Amino acid sequence: MRLTSTLLRRVGEWSKKYSNLPDSYIERAMAQVYWRTPRGKPNYLPRTIEKKDFRFSIYRPWTNQFHRYNQPGQRHKFIHVELIKDWSFFRGDRVEILVGKDKGKQGIVKEIYQERNWIIVEGLNTKLKRVMQDKQFPGFYTQQEQPLLVTSQVQLVDPSDMQGTPIEWRYTEDGKKVRISLRTGRVIPIPVTSEETIDYKAPHLYKEQPKDTIKADAERITLWCPTLKTFEMDIMDEMGIKDDRIPKSSYWY
Repeated sequence: MRLTSTLLRRVGEWSKKYSNLPDSYIERAMAQVYWRTPRGKPNYLPRTIEKKDFRFSIYRPWTNQFHRYNQPGQRHKFIHVELIKDWSFFRGDRVEILVGKDKGKQGIVKEIYQERNWIIVEGLNTKLKRVMQDKQFPGFYTQQEQPLLVTSQVQLVDPSDMQGTPIEWRYTEDGKKVRISLRTGRVIPIPVTSEETIDYKAPHLYKEQPKDTIKADAERITLWCPTLKTFEMDIMDEMGIKDDRIPKSSYWY
């Protein structure tokens, strides 16, 4: 299964980094193919009928909830999402809310939904939702955080004075790209927690699992250089086999 490159690009960069999943898996998990030309049918035109327009929400594209949310028959109002060239909000950032009942309050970014320009702020912008309700049990209410639009509903907090500020990306003398507060001119560092994924807190703290490729094998594969040899010639060189036979001349037209 292969999605168009346009659809795959719509999956946010930071969403994929946090999931720690390869693009090939996201393509297979996200694809919804309804019909494909059967294999071994040379008289058939190669055709594939699949879903091309997806509605993104708080459900990750590789989850079952995303499939159910985009299954045939579901009607959603498609909203144009403005592409943000330089994403400026990361997990662990302190932000100030500009709208709603929690206007003026500050909190920590908990989740990022880059496909919709949304973030979730921990403990703020919540609403009550009834869960586990049935005929015998009335259920109970829980508070669930709702997404906030990064373009107009939140702004970063300058750690030098703990006040909200607009920011701008600039380069230092060393060529490093940093976020600068337009109000104070100070650098707003990217939190270390932005490197966290669903698998580990930090890359250097990750423990190798039995099915992981060990570091030595990864370096050996990385250092491989292509040569003008056939597969058989490469195997013979690896095993130290010498072939003194002179191959016949072949010509390609």
